Order: sequence, then structure tokens, then C-alpha cells
Amino acid sequence: MNPHADDSTREIWNRSQSSRWMLAVGAIMAGGLIVLAVVDAAYRAVSLALLIAAAAFLVTGAIKVTVSPRGVTVASVLVPFLRRNITMDRIERATARWTRPMEIGGWGYRWKPGLWAVSLRKGDALWLELTRGTRFVITIDDAQTAAALVNRYLPPRP
Repeated sequence: MNPHADDSTREIWNRSQSSRWMLAVGAIMAGGLIVLAVVDAAYRAVSLALLIAAAAFLVTGAIKVTVSPRGVTVASVLVPFLRRNITMDRIERATARWTRPMEIGGWGYRWKPGLWAVSLRKGDALWLELTRGTRFVITIDDAQTAAALVNRYLPPRP
């Protein structure tokens, strides 16, 4: 019998995390760029193009993390369809440890060789060792509980 066949009886873990400074920078930047685009036509194209940077702060400034028998999902709170889902069959193991943003590439959604991360602050982080030899890190409160649940749901390895 498949241990994941009836997901309705399985535990699901959810936590949200936000970075006030990232949300504030994104909102102030967006507001200022919109005002500049309206007031001065000479800067309109540049201002509207720079709105992408403001949107990046807003989209990654608040996240929701879910651990379920299906996998680990990280989604933007403000734009929930922007999400990253890692299925359990792609995870080798999970751990939790104190992490600083600079050790995983900085704040926000980050990438560096062998590592992907969503980092909003220093502190607890869920570290997923993926079957491809890469890692995915999420700074989130109560990462120890999330890691234990991920490890419980991992499929047996040959």
C-alpha cells in the first residue's frame, strides 16, 4: 500500500514569514517611480522599467511555506500563483539550522551554483538536500518541525 495514498489524514505544516523592510522598500520604490512617471514624461520609460525591481521586493517580501505529503511549497503571499514546489521524490533529506542571508547569497529569492534560497532574515532555516545534489534553503520560523515532517514523508530509498 502506498503510504501517501490518503493525504487527507496526513499532517500539514504552514508558516508565513515577511520582511518589513523589503515590503517597505518595494512600496516606497513603486510609489516614487509611479509618481515620477506621471510627473515627468522624460523619465516615464525608465521609471516603469524600474518598477520590476520594486515588484521583486514586494513579491518576495512575504512568503508562505507549506510542507505536506506531496512536498514543500514556497509561495508569495502577495502573488500566490508565484510559487516553487519541490515534490518529496526530489528531496534527499531535510535539516534545520541557523542561517545568515549572506551565507546563502543575500535577501530575497537567491541563486548561486548548487543552491537556491528564499531568504528574508537571519535565523531558523529549512535546508532541503535535493536528489540532484543541490540545496534549497528557506528562512522560516519553526524550521525544525518542518524538517522533521519532511523527513517523515520522504519516500523509501533503495
